[in-house]
Amino acid sequence: MPVANMRALLAQARAQGRAVGAFSVSSLEMILGVVRAAEALRTPVILQVAQVRLGLMPLRVLGRAMLSAAQDAAVPVGVHLDHATSLDVVAQALDTGFTSVMYDGSALPLAQNMLNTQEVMRLARPYGAAVEAEVGRVGRTEAGEPSPAECADPGDCVAFAAQTGVDALAVAIGNAHGVYAGAPHLRLDILAQVHARVDTPLVLHGGTGIGPEAFRSMIGLGICKINIATALFQANASAALANAGRGYFEMARACLEASQQVAQEHIAAFGVAPGEKGGFPHERAVSR
Repeated sequence: MPVANMRALLAQARAQGRAVGAFSVSSLEMILGVVRAAEALRTPVILQVAQVRLGLMPLRVLGRAMLSAAQDAAVPVGVHLDHATSLDVVAQALDTGFTSVMYDGSALPLAQNMLNTQEVMRLARPYGAAVEAEVGRVGRTEAGEPSPAECADPGDCVAFAAQTGVDALAVAIGNAHGVYAGAPHLRLDILAQVHARVDTPLVLHGGTGIGPEAFRSMIGLGICKINIATALFQANASAALANAGRGYFEMARACLEASQQVAQEHIAAFGVAPGEKGGFPHERAVSR
């Protein structure tokens, strides 16, 4: 089927009271494991890769594998560029066929972030691609480097959404990339204020280590997309180490199975699409 557009996936998730799982991938085993998990639960997903990972795996190589897997999937699958800081990389992803891109100008002053995001919107428009951006600052970078967390100001979110017209807005509420040192302290009060004032679908980065109950609370406060990277990377590393002595193909099989298990657990926690497999626990519509 055609590669799904994030815009449509988020609208459907919002209507069904769930969030779309967006999984960062860097190998064929991860790609296929995530797609198989989505097919098992009959629920759409997003395959994504962050710009920082492209030094190891070139976008046109990994991106084409992601697009091929999405086209062959039995459920809608979007293909997304995550945490792009370069307009050249955004343009390359759009040319490759990605159906959405995330521009990360969170380290810049708000006005410059908005200007750059508007330029990304201009680049994406001819392709019909969706655009995500970020307000506030998520703790730690995608590469795991220290970076101070800075919760979003609800007023800034209102201005940003109005001036850029982005399709999705990642809101920093104390969340962080990588492994949390303890229980994450998430500012649901800030999320509630943003949800009350902004109609744009909201995104949570740094989903690894957050429990199902917290996910349900945030989905009720407008979160429509949840990013998972570290849990997938850790599961693959563990599977590879545990099976290295059994030969390459057994190791690869173990990585694929580990990817599917991690993705399936998270998709279930985010809520599966209503249907034969059931619905979201305590299923309810997300009202505004």
